[in-house]
Amino acid sequence: MITAGRLIIIAAILLFTLSTALASPIIFVVRHAEKAADGNDPDLSAAGQQRAEGLARILKDAEITAIFTTEFKRTRETAAPTAKAAKISPTVVPANDIPAMAEKLRPLKGNALVVAHGNTIPDLVKALGIEVPITIPENDYSELFVIIMAEKAQLLRLHYPD
Repeated sequence: MITAGRLIIIAAILLFTLSTALASPIIFVVRHAEKAADGNDPDLSAAGQQRAEGLARILKDAEITAIFTTEFKRTRETAAPTAKAAKISPTVVPANDIPAMAEKLRPLKGNALVVAHGNTIPDLVKALGIEVPITIPENDYSELFVIIMAEKAQLLRLHYPD
């Protein structure tokens, strides 16, 4: 039986192979993991920390060359395990500056991880050339948007387990 985790790994391998063949970067976009509390800038909860570790395991062979987060702890903490494994210092871009984030992503030559927010990811995905409207439920932290930055951007929408 193929588990959700294995299915994601298979999809990622397929995408990596396709991207390598097309020489197109892949941008992995996720919402920050579960936060510990409400408020302006909470840390991740234990479940969120576990999800962040799971994300790092999923992306360990994705050849991530750049990581982007927002200024909030929850995005930085979600990216931290992947950044540590890839030995990359994340670039911080203001959460509401979607044009600046898109401008940093378009010229990339390698694969990237973006950790953002449920209310900003739809606009970012659109700014990267994906025409399909995206909505993220308030309590859903499992979305993994995989964007192949070919001449016409392509989207694969997955869910990753905690």
